[in-house]
Amino acid sequence: MLAVKSKLLEKIDATPVKTAKKVALAYSGGLDSTLCAVLAKEKYKVEELIPITVDVGQGQDEMDAAISKAKLLGITPIVIDAKDEFASLWLAKAIQANSNYEGYPVSTSMTRQLIASKIAAMALKLGCDAIMEGSSGKGNDQYRMHNVFKLYAPQLDVLVPVRDFDLTRGEEEELSKELGIPITEVMQGGDDKTMWCRSLASGAIGLNQPIPENAWLWWMPPAKAASQPSQVSVTFEKGVPVALDGVELPLPQIVSKLNVIAGSHGIGKIDIFEDGIMGLKSRELYEAPAAAVLLKLHHDLEQFCLTKEELDFKALVDQKWGYLVYHGSWFSPLKDALDAFIASTQANLSGTETATLFHGSIDITSRQSEQSLFFPEIRGLQSRSFNQQLCGPAAQIAGLPWEVLSKRKSKASH
Repeated sequence: MLAVKSKLLEKIDATPVKTAKKVALAYSGGLDSTLCAVLAKEKYKVEELIPITVDVGQGQDEMDAAISKAKLLGITPIVIDAKDEFASLWLAKAIQANSNYEGYPVSTSMTRQLIASKIAAMALKLGCDAIMEGSSGKGNDQYRMHNVFKLYAPQLDVLVPVRDFDLTRGEEEELSKELGIPITEVMQGGDDKTMWCRSLASGAIGLNQPIPENAWLWWMPPAKAASQPSQVSVTFEKGVPVALDGVELPLPQIVSKLNVIAGSHGIGKIDIFEDGIMGLKSRELYEAPAAAVLLKLHHDLEQFCLTKEELDFKALVDQKWGYLVYHGSWFSPLKDALDAFIASTQANLSGTETATLFHGSIDITSRQSEQSLFFPEIRGLQSRSFNQQLCGPAAQIAGLPWEVLSKRKSKASH
C-alpha cells in the first residue's frame, strides 16, 4: 500500500475480511478483477494467487488486453478456452428457447455461470481454499457465480472485494489510480462482451445519459448505417443455425458474421429498464445484432412448424427458461427439465428463413421447411378443401356458452 494513505485506503485497512492462502481468481482484465488481483495479497493475505481467464468468445483483442494487463500486475493467468462449449451447449439452447428476459437475450447471465463452473473445477483441482471474483454487491453476477461456486465447490470460501469493501464504481477507479492499476474502460462501468451479446456499463448508466457513438462495437446509428439493404438466409437444423447464405458454418462464425452485417444496418441496440435479481430497476444497454436476427428467424420458424398447442405452452416455458437463466439457475433441476421439453419441440424444426436487413428492420421474405404445418390448399380462401357449410353447426355449438353468458347477464339486469 502507499506510504501516505488516503481516506479510501484507510477505509479498506479498517474493514475486516476473511483471509486465504491459495486463491483462484476469476480474472477478465477489467477494472474489478484487476483490482481484486492487487487486493488479494495486500488485504486478504493471499500467499498464492491463481488468476484464471475463461474465453467465452469475447474476442482475441479483449483476450490479448487481459493478458497484457496481467503482465503489468505481475501475474500470469491460466486461460481456459470455453468458446466451443458456450456455443454448442449454451448458446444453441438459448436460441432454441428464444432466450429473452425483459428484452435482454441473457448473454452475461449464461457466461458468468459457465465461467464460475470452470473456475470452481480448477480451484478444486489446484487445491485452493478460496475463490475470488469481482462482482458488485448491487449487481446480478454475485448471485449467478455464487450459486455455481456452491454447487461445484461448496467447501471453498468466496471472496468478493468490491462487495466486501462496499466500493462504488468511482471509488474503484480512484483506488485503482492510487494503486497504479491501469484503467482502460471506454465508459464508466466497462463492458462485457461475448459472441452473443455485449453489455455496456451495466448498472452505471444514468436515466437520460447520452451514449457516445464510439461506445458501440457492432451497432451503427441511423446516420451511419448501410445505405443499401442486405439479404441473409439462415438454415436451421432442430432449431439450431447451421448455415448462413447456403454455406455451412459453425455457430460462432454465423453469429460473428451476423453481428457485423446486422449491426451495419442499425439492428441490435437494446436500451431497457431491467428488473435485476434483487428486484431493483436499472437502465441497461446491450448490443446484440446477431441475436436480434437469429431469435426472430427462429421464432418465425416455430410459428411455421409447431402446433398451436406447442406454441402456446412453449411460450410459457421459454419465459421461465429466460427467468431461471437470468437468476443464476442454469444448473437447476427445473432448467434441465425445461431443456428436455424444448429439445422435444425442436425435433421438427428444420428449415431456411430469409430476411432483408435495412434501416433497423428485419423483414422476413422467405420461409422453407419440409416440416411446415402451413397448407394453403386446405386453409386458403381460394381452395375448396372442405364444405364450409359443415362449420355452421360447429359454430352454433361453440357459441352456446356465450348464449348462456348472455342469459345470465339478462337475468341479473332484472
